[in-house]
Amino acid sequence: VQLQASGGGLVQTGGSLRLTCATSGRSFRYYGWFRQAPGKEREFVAAHSYYGSTKYYTDSVKGRFTISRDNAKKAWYLEMTSLKPEDTAVYYCAAGDPITSSVSTSEGYRYWGQGTQVTVSS
Repeated sequence: VQLQASGGGLVQTGGSLRLTCATSGRSFRYYGWFRQAPGKEREFVAAHSYYGSTKYYTDSVKGRFTISRDNAKKAWYLEMTSLKPEDTAVYYCAAGDPITSSVSTSEGYRYWGQGTQVTVSS
């Protein structure tokens, strides 16, 4: 299983970006996005279930980021708006079969993309 993330870049505060992750192979229960800023641990951003439309977000991105997925294309997306300098990080897509209590943990996901840099300038 391979995950390919794309869509990162440099934007000004208040700008928008759309990240895309595509995969091959079987389907998973959850598709997620994590991020890691310099000197910080990787943190959960958002997740979307494969069955139904269950979505999870970390508090700091609620109302600004939207996760979506296209099962037919085996792809999922992270629409990021009202970006802030503190959103600067390498963003990783992930896929796995976590139980509900592990949806927001790195341990819940077995497969990871290579990461895409998002930089928000002030």
